[in-house]
Amino acid sequence: MPLVSSKQILLKALKNKYAIGAFNINNLEMAQAVIEAATEENAPVIVQVSQGAINYAGISVIRKMIKALADKTHIPVVLHYDHGKNIDQNIICLANGFTSLMFDGSSLPLKENISKSKKIAEIAHLCGIPVEAELGKVPHQGVSDNKLKEMLTNPSQAKSFIRKTNVDSLAIAIGSIHSQCANQSVLDIERLKEINREIPEIPLVLHGSSGVNDDSIRESLCYGMCKINVGTCLIQIFSESVKKYIEMNPDVIDPRKYLEAGKLAMKEEVKRKIRLFASNQIIH
Repeated sequence: MPLVSSKQILLKALKNKYAIGAFNINNLEMAQAVIEAATEENAPVIVQVSQGAINYAGISVIRKMIKALADKTHIPVVLHYDHGKNIDQNIICLANGFTSLMFDGSSLPLKENISKSKKIAEIAHLCGIPVEAELGKVPHQGVSDNKLKEMLTNPSQAKSFIRKTNVDSLAIAIGSIHSQCANQSVLDIERLKEINREIPEIPLVLHGSSGVNDDSIRESLCYGMCKINVGTCLIQIFSESVKKYIEMNPDVIDPRKYLEAGKLAMKEEVKRKIRLFASNQIIH
């Protein structure tokens, strides 16, 4: 089916207390792994592309690749721009057929984050495309516990942020960390509850989920967590599977063979995540 907007599928997830998996991809095999896994699980899916992936593959190639894969499946597929740092890049993605955008102003002063998030939302909404913003800041691996606490989303700011920006979903910082694979972090569920009470009508987004405990993920679904980003663990699984295949088959020269090994391993992890997020078997 054609690429779809993230807005309606996230609102449906909010109502029914499950989350849509949002999986980062960098090449054809990773995109195939995500869409094939979601198709087999009968789950809507968000395919995420970072600026780094765009620089690597080219925006037109990525859009055409994801569109071609989406056209062959019966499930809703969203093409999402992940962690867009400026207005221009978001507009470029909008013009190139992306069906969901993110402006990441988490490193900016709050006032500037609000003004730029609002501007992108105004532009995108003219084209019927939803926008995700970030309040608080999800840090990268290596941050101290004290610094992590300083970056957590302030629940009392959430309602004002949504009212002033009119964004469609909100990424929040509640204890997850980017680029972490340990599966040990525990989310601040009490903080999540407070945010959900402030903006119950807004789908919430979790970045840095690769390092979060599964039980914590499951609990978050009860309190507005509707989009869960997965990247680091998928890259790790893909890469390790390729390396293992080459180690076991040192004479291999056909890249399709070792890339297929990476794809299949990643596909199984995507399916596991979809089941964890409770979004499997909802497409009829």
